[in-house]
Amino acid sequence: MKLKAKDSFVVKNKKGLHTRPSTTLMKCASSFRSKVTLKYQNSTVNAKSLLGILTLAAARGSKIRVEAIGEDAEEAVKSIVKLAIDEFNIRY
Repeated sequence: MKLKAKDSFVVKNKKGLHTRPSTTLMKCASSFRSKVTLKYQNSTVNAKSLLGILTLAAARGSKIRVEAIGEDAEEAVKSIVKLAIDEFNIRY
């Protein structure tokens, strides 16, 4: 049985979703078996693709929707949202 999970987060990082936070997000998403997507404005990208995440060009304050489908979907979404709340563990 495929499980679905959805949530959203607001980008709090000063410089938005640039290379370092995007890499952290991609690594987190890639650690799950579920298919994980990010939706922002009219774009939907694979959260396991660094280039995909970067093409969102999400600035600080952007609201991004996270969706996952698969056996660990709930855990994947929760982990990504927690990472975003923690500003992707980046300190400037």
